[in-house]
Amino acid sequence: MPHGDDHGHRHASPSEHGFALGIGLNLGYVLVEAAAGLWAGSLTLLADAGHNLSDVLGLALAWAAARLARRAPTPRRSYGWRRASILAALANAMLLLVAVGAIGLEAIGRLRDPAPVATGPMLWVAAAGVVVNGGTALLFLRGRQHDLNRRGAFLHMVADAGVTLGVIATALLIGATGWAWLDPAVALAIAAAILAGTWSLLRESMNLAMDAVPRGIDPAEVEAWLAALPGVASVHDLHIWAMSTTETALTAHLVCPAAGPPDDAFLAEAARGLRARFGIGHATLQVERGDAAHPCALAPREVV
Repeated sequence: MPHGDDHGHRHASPSEHGFALGIGLNLGYVLVEAAAGLWAGSLTLLADAGHNLSDVLGLALAWAAARLARRAPTPRRSYGWRRASILAALANAMLLLVAVGAIGLEAIGRLRDPAPVATGPMLWVAAAGVVVNGGTALLFLRGRQHDLNRRGAFLHMVADAGVTLGVIATALLIGATGWAWLDPAVALAIAAAILAGTWSLLRESMNLAMDAVPRGIDPAEVEAWLAALPGVASVHDLHIWAMSTTETALTAHLVCPAAGPPDDAFLAEAARGLRARFGIGHATLQVERGDAAHPCALAPREVV
């Protein structure tokens, strides 16, 4: 089975320094925020601390996955550990859902019996959180369009900064009105915001884990492009899937009825075209004659 010899990464791996710095900053802030939340009696601060802790764990998972993805393949793991980055994104989404459930249950209990809140510590700790979350988001600004883990980290940090602004507004309102019920009510709003932001990450990471075609690639367009190559009469058994959050693979059978198989130059040019046009860096192409006496068992679209 001829191969398009193009197995390079489309984009560089996320910066380990960015992950390390992001984890360090956010872990330190989580400890301060949790302590302040307990002291002030603020469920909003504790909810935000729990959310930030899940982000720290998510960053750690993404960092570990990025390191694993660079490990060399072995005879047993012919693709190496690239899929670890997809599993990390999925685990990150599941982790956030657990945090949402915990925050929601506690907030409902507090709504029934609101407790007094010390708004001073709540206000200053939340202000520091805007700086920490906004600064961490900037670490993942570059390259987020092409890496699900990096995009997940960026979106989480931006959402955290927005949520923390809500915490500041809550502290100001409670200080002005004395309405203690605002604290658990805003905590519920934070949980809803986390859920909304997590849903797309969960859906996309689940799709990649199930070998769905990655977002941004139209399989019909890829098939049409392959069918238009010189000497190709038709294409079947086309599969496109994610090897990792940054690498995409393809296999396809090309029916070329003309005498003489396509040469290495044809395969190399096809591989280069797939990478340049669609970002598919690992292409495996099987060439067939289309002999009716020996039909390909994988030709029907319903056959996998």
